[in-house]
Amino acid sequence: MNEVLAWTILLVVLVLVELATMGLTTIWFAAGALAALIAAACNAPLFVQIALFLAVSVLTLVFTRPIAMRYFNTGRTRTNVQSLIGQKGIVTGEIDNLKGSGQVTLNGMEWTARSGAEDCVIPEGSVVIVRRIDGVKLIVDREG
Repeated sequence: MNEVLAWTILLVVLVLVELATMGLTTIWFAAGALAALIAAACNAPLFVQIALFLAVSVLTLVFTRPIAMRYFNTGRTRTNVQSLIGQKGIVTGEIDNLKGSGQVTLNGMEWTARSGAEDCVIPEGSVVIVRRIDGVKLIVDREG
């Protein structure tokens, strides 16, 4: 009966950690602990309990996490420089990757920029879209 107590304690701890973090970090293992707890209550051997714990934990993690993350991450706002991705800016200094030059003004700030296409020169005054950030440089493509 002490196996039932051990799985119960593990289940409670995992649920409490999940409630404290709300980050979908331990809920998968709590499901495994619940399966092992049920097996222990049915007097299953310890190796069956452990196998159930591992199998249910891995299966719930693999099959439900992508779905859960899609629904839980919908309202998050990107912060800092990641919020610049997808925004439009104006080229204030010709962007030429070969010369290693280029500047873009975005949200009132001047940024060093490079083209996403290696052989593309983007002239001053062009409107560009930020595709990614590489260190302190914006990687941009010409709009349109």
